[in-house]
Amino acid sequence: MFNKNIKLVIAGLIIAYAIYQFIEGNIGNGIFLILLSLIFIFLYFRNEIILLAFLRMRKQDLAGTEKWLSKIKNPESALITKQQGYYNYLHGIIHSQTNLTQAEKYFRRALKLGLTMDYDVAMAKLSLAGISMQKRRKREATTLLNEAKKLDKNNMLTEQIRMMQQQMKKI
Repeated sequence: MFNKNIKLVIAGLIIAYAIYQFIEGNIGNGIFLILLSLIFIFLYFRNEIILLAFLRMRKQDLAGTEKWLSKIKNPESALITKQQGYYNYLHGIIHSQTNLTQAEKYFRRALKLGLTMDYDVAMAKLSLAGISMQKRRKREATTLLNEAKKLDKNNMLTEQIRMMQQQMKKI
């Protein structure tokens, strides 16, 4: 895994060499090099380790997800801000199975750094609402549930939100 700035430098060098190839008359080589540089630009915005961690998460393999995330040694220098948000989001999901206090910290940091998809923001707020309910903070849980309900435009979390609201009535 390369640092985020190194990826841009490599892409810039490849583009410069592609321009040299165009000047020399090797159009095919230049086009190939431009396409090759697009891979590094793509990996700047979508980190390869986080993509692999999401693939593990889709298979419900939390240990594998954590293994991939542990390969990122310094997330502040290796990831852009949105990627740091997803890094913390994945850690929050992993820790929500074992340590609620740690999971709450990760979810709050993920929301602060920002998540791209509304569904992910809604899921993080729903998880925080569940943690707040566990810790008997009903007002905070109600606020987070309402925010999650507003963000869930495709009604994918409707059943979970309804279940949590039923559980809140018991508190």
